[in-house]
Amino acid sequence: MNQYVQPSTTTASSRIYDILRKDLVNGRFAAGEKLAINALKELYQVGLSPLREALNKLAAYGLLIQENQRGFRVPTLSRSELDDIVKTRLALESMAFEQAISLGDAAWEANLLAAEHRLKCADMTLDNDDEWERLHTQFHRTLVASCGSIWSLRFIEQLHDQFDRYRRLGPKMPVIRQELDQQHHELVALALKRDVKAARKLLDEHILKSYEAALTCFAQHG
Repeated sequence: MNQYVQPSTTTASSRIYDILRKDLVNGRFAAGEKLAINALKELYQVGLSPLREALNKLAAYGLLIQENQRGFRVPTLSRSELDDIVKTRLALESMAFEQAISLGDAAWEANLLAAEHRLKCADMTLDNDDEWERLHTQFHRTLVASCGSIWSLRFIEQLHDQFDRYRRLGPKMPVIRQELDQQHHELVALALKRDVKAARKLLDEHILKSYEAALTCFAQHG
C-alpha cells in the first residue's frame, strides 16, 4: 500500500495563499502587473485548482483584482489610497487598542511583553528583515488582540497588509526603525499602566510616523 498521501487541494491552496500573500505585500510583483496563471504554476510548483482558489481568496481580501474572464492583476498604488488606509487605521486600530487595554488580562500582558522582547531582539541584529517583519506584525496583532471584536481584528490585519505594500517599497531606514522600536517599548509600558489616553495618543503618533516613512518610499518608487 502506498503510504504517500497527496496533499489535499485545501492544504495546497492554504499554502500557496500564504506564500502569495507575503509576496504581494513584499512587492514581488509590480503594482498593476497582470499575473499569468501558467507562470505562477511554474513559479510556485502548484496545481491549477489550488492556485485559482488562492487567487480568488486574495482578490476577495483586496490584494488582487479579479478581471472578468481576464485573470488577476496586482492593484495599483496611489497617494489617495495610502491616505485612506492611514485614516482608517487611526480610527479603527486606536479604538481597538483602547478596548484591548480595558479588557486585557494577565495573559494578554504576558503575551505583549513577550512580543515586544522578540521584536527588540530581532531589531538589534537588523540582518534578517523577513524575521523582523514577521515579529513586527505579531507585535501589532498582540497590541489589539484582547479588544473583544473579531471583525475589528480582521479589518486591522487587512489594513496592515495594504499599508505594508507602500511601506516596504523603499530601502531600510535604520534611524526611523529605531524610533519606531522605541515607541513599541513605550506603547507596552503605557498599556501595562492602563493609561488609555496616553497609549492611544502614542499609537496615533506611531501610525503617523510609519505613514511618513511609507509616503517617502512611495514617492521614491514613483
